[in-house]
Amino acid sequence: MKSRLVALLAGSLALTATTSGAPASASAADTPGLPGQFNAITDVPGIQVGQVQSTQAPYLTGTTVIYAPKMAVTGVDQRGGAPATKQTDVLDPLNSNPGVNAVMLGGSSMYGLAATDGIIRWLEERGEGIPIGSGVAPIVPAADIFDLGRGGDFKARTTPEWGYQAVKAAYQGPVRQGVVGGGTGARAGGLKGGVGSASVVLSNGVMVGAIVVVNSAGSPVDPRDCSLYAARYELNNEFRGLKTPKAKECRPAAAADAVPMNTTIAVVATNAPLEKAAAARMAGNSHDGLARAIRPIHTLGDGDTIFGMSTGTGTPLRVNNPADSRQLNEIFNAAADTLTRAAGHAMLAARTVGTATSYCDRYPSACEKISPLAQDKQGRAPDMSRESLVGGGRKLDSTPALPGSTGTDGLPVALDVTQPDASAPEFAAVPVASETTYSGDDGPLLAGGLLAALGLAGLGGTLVLRRRRARG
Repeated sequence: MKSRLVALLAGSLALTATTSGAPASASAADTPGLPGQFNAITDVPGIQVGQVQSTQAPYLTGTTVIYAPKMAVTGVDQRGGAPATKQTDVLDPLNSNPGVNAVMLGGSSMYGLAATDGIIRWLEERGEGIPIGSGVAPIVPAADIFDLGRGGDFKARTTPEWGYQAVKAAYQGPVRQGVVGGGTGARAGGLKGGVGSASVVLSNGVMVGAIVVVNSAGSPVDPRDCSLYAARYELNNEFRGLKTPKAKECRPAAAADAVPMNTTIAVVATNAPLEKAAAARMAGNSHDGLARAIRPIHTLGDGDTIFGMSTGTGTPLRVNNPADSRQLNEIFNAAADTLTRAAGHAMLAARTVGTATSYCDRYPSACEKISPLAQDKQGRAPDMSRESLVGGGRKLDSTPALPGSTGTDGLPVALDVTQPDASAPEFAAVPVASETTYSGDDGPLLAGGLLAALGLAGLGGTLVLRRRRARG
């Protein structure tokens, strides 16, 4: 560990003391080569994190929001074979979008992407977004993990209310880790996964941070000695006494223990000013960090996606400017290493839930000397409940309000939709797009209509031919 720390310090010192732009100021207490104050992505100035979750039946899922109050230039790199993502095309450097207001890392797979609607509404209420006409257009890209039916009910999913409450809880401070937010229902190579975060300070004051939801098909455990792959990248004893487990405990999870359909999703961020292409490149390089922490990675059953965010201002560092190459390479490499460390924190902070065993419960000798995390470093992530939602004018089972259907506080109220037949399927009450419907009993009517149309066409053709012959 000491040799790696020395190497990182040496690499950091190689950075030039000035940048093309101005990084948002970091804390004066930050030490180059070491983690920031919180050892979390929130050490990056201009980045806040909000999380909500529920582990109460029938739920085991949640939402994590990375919020940038002043927007952030953002890129994305997706390498898994089965992603659940939203609004990632606007991050392409070829497109005109200038930045994002927030990024969501969520649970509930494609269904949970609906939680971004709540984030967008919260932002709109505050006038945050790209000005368009008399309003704003909040930009909130997202990626979700597959956690459906893995300890919770398959239909117990996040909704717009979860996104609203998550971004509402965002703040710049310690990040709660483990079975929280988007990592609540996560699993990793047969073990319990979760949320992890880390940061590092570079010599010129640039801060790099990462947050990850580890929900991988691959394993974060080295089968040779059952240590965490990420442990090799530890900085400043951040894993607080983690050891290699005793040989008698080393029984790695079998491949059969790993569940199919996974995804590891993450955000890496810096306060160095980056163009959009450089932000995308930072996201791409950071996949190396996942590859160092999880093996195998980027399988056809994974949807591995990483977002890269820059909160810096001024002239951005550019990938095609040779004068910026050294600084960019240092930032990109730091982002990859920081993401590896964040994955390690996710595994150590996770706890056993149901049949999903945590790393520390599977290998107790590895964790027996780990010191408790200081109270001021634990962070917060409120639990979702019907009571909290009702108190705020929202319900977990609410449906979108019709135009003008609002409560006294201006919030949508649930529609009173009832099933006409108790035995009918759930979707029976969903309105169809057309006002006219047809059933199997309408066959004769449809056939008669088609024959009538063909008859009229034939009559019209006959009249045309007769007129032509008369003219001839």
